[in-house]
Amino acid sequence: MDLEEAEEFKERCTQCEAVSWGLTDEGKYYCTSCHNVTERSKEVINSDIIPNAQIKALNRGLKRKNNSEKGWDWYVCEGFQHILYQQAEALKNLGVGPELKNDVLHNFWKRYLQKSKQAYCKNPVYTTGRKPTVLEDNLSHSDWASEPELPSDVNSPFLESGMESQSDVHTRKSLRISKALQSETSVCSGSLDGVEYSQRKEKGLVKMTVPQTLAFCYLSLLWQREAITLSDLLRFVEEDHIPYINAFQHFPEQMKLYGRDRGIFGTESWPNYDDIYKKTIEVATFLDLPRFPDITEDCYLHPNILCMKYLMEVNLPDEMHSLTCHVVKMTGMGEADFLTFDPIAKVAKTVKYDVQAVAVIVVVLKLLFLLDDNLEWSLSNLAEKHNEKNKKDKPWFNFRKWYQIMKKAFDEKKQNWEEARAKYLWKSEKPLYYSYVDKPVAYKKREMVVNLQKQFSTLVDSTPTAGKKSPSSFQFNWTEEDTERTCFHGHSLQGVLKEKGQSLLTKNSLYWLSTQKFCRCYCTHVTTYEESNYSLSYQFILNLFSFLLRIKASLLHEEVSLVEKELFKKKYSVTKKKSKSKKRRR
Repeated sequence: MDLEEAEEFKERCTQCEAVSWGLTDEGKYYCTSCHNVTERSKEVINSDIIPNAQIKALNRGLKRKNNSEKGWDWYVCEGFQHILYQQAEALKNLGVGPELKNDVLHNFWKRYLQKSKQAYCKNPVYTTGRKPTVLEDNLSHSDWASEPELPSDVNSPFLESGMESQSDVHTRKSLRISKALQSETSVCSGSLDGVEYSQRKEKGLVKMTVPQTLAFCYLSLLWQREAITLSDLLRFVEEDHIPYINAFQHFPEQMKLYGRDRGIFGTESWPNYDDIYKKTIEVATFLDLPRFPDITEDCYLHPNILCMKYLMEVNLPDEMHSLTCHVVKMTGMGEADFLTFDPIAKVAKTVKYDVQAVAVIVVVLKLLFLLDDNLEWSLSNLAEKHNEKNKKDKPWFNFRKWYQIMKKAFDEKKQNWEEARAKYLWKSEKPLYYSYVDKPVAYKKREMVVNLQKQFSTLVDSTPTAGKKSPSSFQFNWTEEDTERTCFHGHSLQGVLKEKGQSLLTKNSLYWLSTQKFCRCYCTHVTTYEESNYSLSYQFILNLFSFLLRIKASLLHEEVSLVEKELFKKKYSVTKKKSKSKKRRR
């Protein structure tokens, strides 16, 4: 930026009417008072090389190389933008529509940059000492409310390939800082604003982190009502289908990371379900997003569809689906108002769709088998005797046999999962270092580690490690053709149901609430969830479903308690109305 070369430009600024111009790295004139960038560019005449030829500066945005060959000048928000781009591409490869990246996620990110005053505003942070002011006419709340779907932006940074895409004019204008600040920050971090970003503390500000990128992805999936739940998203991250751990190693080679960038982009733990769920609500509230599209009965996230999916995965009878649908209807959990996410409501909360569906299945199992380590085994004895006598008829569901088969499959799957986690290499191929001076040492250490790993793997096991598994919505697969394992999808529930008129009732007339401790002496008292307080069959079912969703058993236990609360509240109100009507008849 040379002020002397811009003195020949004498026009007044269209915003502040000042005549004080400078030159950007792209050769365009910008106002030094209000930072307004014009479309006019300085013409450079180089008669030494090509006589009478006029050359204009190439528009390279922030992709300008340092004289010290330390890479591009880049900002923290560009790093997170690149991670979001890679995650959106991964979701696209998993079958998600391209509009999620080009329309929804891009507009969420654009709105975040504006709300956090990093771009799309008059005075962004790190530019001047003045307090930034967000443009009121850009992405206002009324614009969101008037559109049922997010509009597409032709200047989307996600349309081109990664960070090579040209930035928007607003972004280039808002991400300018002084040369003195650049030289100061480049010593402590690879990014220009790494030090300021890590030190920035504002009330109500949601700072971007690597886990926040998953919150953005899940919000986009939820807006599009895609067939991916939060637990599926985290499992795909765990299986390395979606970039998360060491996502910075996918940055272009010219984007150098060191110093403060380690704490911003480095992750050394797997994403937690409850943590990402809370961050999702936090981000949606910060962005002032409108009510999301309704979750109707034909949506994948509706509990009736998710219940069928999880019943198939854990090898339970198909006849249980009608019972789960009945529970969903009685509790009102299938209503669109209950399921639809509304961030601008008084209490912003979204439904844990996968956890809720699994909790409904657990409640149905308790209604059928009680799960007290007694009744389920008695009913299993009856089913076993019936199946021996009537081998040609449709077999009754045997809970004991199902328990044995599922426990063996679950133990094998969990052991493989634990071994894969233990063998996971947390160190990235692109090492992080504290300063540019430490780069040779960091790369030398990384090279030594790789060599030692190769030698150790050769000594321990000569077989090559298995490649990355192909993504799948199911972790357990059950088919009738499998002769080694019994498939219970087609088994009957006649052994646990009885006919009364035209309706079916459960043979089990007892029930114990999950908020109470169930003892052998049948005393009950309120307690928090501990495995020692509950039956072995109930513990196994919670552990099985918790493993499928990658959540804690206590979280599922709490959701089961919420379903029971809604179920028995509605059931109590119905019986109360019936008793009142009988009294009136008398």
